[in-house]
Amino acid sequence: MPTKVIVNSGLITINDGSSFLVTASDGSIDDNQAQGFFVRDTRLISYYEISLNRYRLLLLASSNITHHSALYQFTNPQLTTVNGILPAGSLVVTIRRDIVGGMHEDIDIINYHLEPVEFQLMLAIRSDFADIFEVKAKNILTRGETATTWKDGILSTEYRNGSFLRGILTETVCTSSTARYANGRLMFDVAIAPGKTWHTCINFTAKANGNVLKPQATCTQRHSTKAGKITDEFLNNATKLRSSNAEIQGFYQQALVDMGALRIEVDDNGQQFWMPAAGIPWFVAVFGRDSIIASLQTIAVYHDFARGTLVRLAQLQATELDDWHDAQPGKMLHELREDELTKINQLPYNPYYGTVDTTILWIITLAETYSWNADLSMLDECRSPLEKALTWIDKYGDFNGDGFVEYLTRSSKGLRNQGWKDSGDSMVYPNGQLVDPPIALCEVQGYVYDAWLKAALIYEVWGEKEQAQKLRQKAESLYQRFNEQFWMEEEGFYCLGLDNNKQQIQSITSNPGHLLWSGIVPQERAKKLVERLFQQDMWCGWGIRTLSSQNPAYNPISYQRGSVWPHDNSIIAAGLKRYGYHEEANRIAEGIFAAADYFQSGRMPELFAGIERQDNNFPVPYPDANIPQAWAAGSILLLIHTILGLEADAPQRKLKVQPLLPECLSDLELTNLSVGDATVALRFWREGKQTQWEVTNKTGELKVFG
Repeated sequence: MPTKVIVNSGLITINDGSSFLVTASDGSIDDNQAQGFFVRDTRLISYYEISLNRYRLLLLASSNITHHSALYQFTNPQLTTVNGILPAGSLVVTIRRDIVGGMHEDIDIINYHLEPVEFQLMLAIRSDFADIFEVKAKNILTRGETATTWKDGILSTEYRNGSFLRGILTETVCTSSTARYANGRLMFDVAIAPGKTWHTCINFTAKANGNVLKPQATCTQRHSTKAGKITDEFLNNATKLRSSNAEIQGFYQQALVDMGALRIEVDDNGQQFWMPAAGIPWFVAVFGRDSIIASLQTIAVYHDFARGTLVRLAQLQATELDDWHDAQPGKMLHELREDELTKINQLPYNPYYGTVDTTILWIITLAETYSWNADLSMLDECRSPLEKALTWIDKYGDFNGDGFVEYLTRSSKGLRNQGWKDSGDSMVYPNGQLVDPPIALCEVQGYVYDAWLKAALIYEVWGEKEQAQKLRQKAESLYQRFNEQFWMEEEGFYCLGLDNNKQQIQSITSNPGHLLWSGIVPQERAKKLVERLFQQDMWCGWGIRTLSSQNPAYNPISYQRGSVWPHDNSIIAAGLKRYGYHEEANRIAEGIFAAADYFQSGRMPELFAGIERQDNNFPVPYPDANIPQAWAAGSILLLIHTILGLEADAPQRKLKVQPLLPECLSDLELTNLSVGDATVALRFWREGKQTQWEVTNKTGELKVFG
């Protein structure tokens, strides 16, 4: 059993939908840290401290119980009471918290002292109503007015800045003694006989511009939240995996649990949708690229996930030019927020469209989803958004008419870089200097190539062969242009992109690995590209680094200049499989699985350091990495998909498998695998270096072949 590495140690995070709580391990909240109870991108509780006669409790243990609940257990230090000295360890104090829109808290105290005890329980609770972006940056500025009232046992704190309104109602219920409020604290006079228990519940109700998010009163009893029920439905209907390798089976199950927990509710004209948030805690919002990629990763596990994402992003598709939001007609969003800075128009996230690849990936996902669900009504519903997305590629994506899609923010608060590596310092030349946009990224051209070919297939479904042929001709022309201008013969590799002078950015990065997934690489060049990806400066043993260790800008613990991103590696592995490099795809899977074995619960973080893997070390987490994170969890699911070589053609009622199990995975069984309206169970096992397989169960019409 390897050492377990904890990501963001010392913190406990729980969520339900878009509400989430981040506390220290002792349940406290420090308003000087990136902690608190957040609803609709605003911190409603910024400080929390529990004490007995002003003495801090001693933490015994704490942990998440589910994605939406946590348990903290304490005892008392030695403290002075009206009855004399209470020895340390005389009390057991249990706090249970549950996020259900609002937050519910249970506090139970058991007296194991031989005598009655009396003391004052104090809860210090404060609210700063800080914007989520400012909390994350630890740079908080108060703009509006805050008012607090205590009436009829309810503590009400409200914040207003013009039309922006947030509030938190704190109410004690089912309590063994009446609460009082003074000097910023709730106080309870507690008296407990030997062996007896004292209890109170506290309901925290959130208010957001007329919306009231009430907690579900539980009094320690198990219950199901609305989001929890949706998660249960997802887990019940998702493809199941069994294996004699308990670790990998556990990684898969944890990935499913995380994907279920990350789903957030969106509403449009009374219709309900569910799509994945990007990650907890800082990206519990509607995201374009992250949600699309997570949907692609889970396509063989639960393809309804992709449908919800497709429809919601189509509903939010831009309709006009708007430089502040980096919006252009037909463009899919990057991020949608409800925070104060956005509401008062100091940030452009309502929504913000500064992403170069989401629109293109949306087209790819539409076609891929149809290949798994054969739902013609979905295609028809998405016809207009598809046509607008295709127009965006030609008119706005390729804004200088050179035949390549590039990005450049026109917003004063826009993202400098707009590919998946969207940090401000991610794009560097071989000498380590920053590249100035506009930039035509290599992988984006591959996405366009794939999107045009897949859109052609959709138009053929609609019987429009002429339009399909035009799209194929455009794809072929791009194929030729791209391979002429992006290939670096001396390196045997593709450049990162073209800079603002249309010169190659000749840095060695992970980006060209995505080209294999898109299929834009000539077969004769694929071998050189693959070999370069696995040279020591790129392959660290856990995965492929985002940037070569030979680049002066390389830093293994940076965000995107040498770290390892599981989702990046899962896409590269899928591309390797597409080109017949089965062993190399498995090599990536083995590295990611080995890393997962070190992380607590086998849960993949957003990223980790690109430090070389050795016999005497372990993967090093990136500080403040989001966990759980949608496309990190999705990487486990896509790697399994890739190992088995699953290719669905639901309209033709076919499923192709090309399995090659790695040495670390000698057997595997999938059940409840859905293709169209058919369901199949498959068993795979290794015999020597070969992989055998069989269909163990099937309902509905489906041809499974190798």
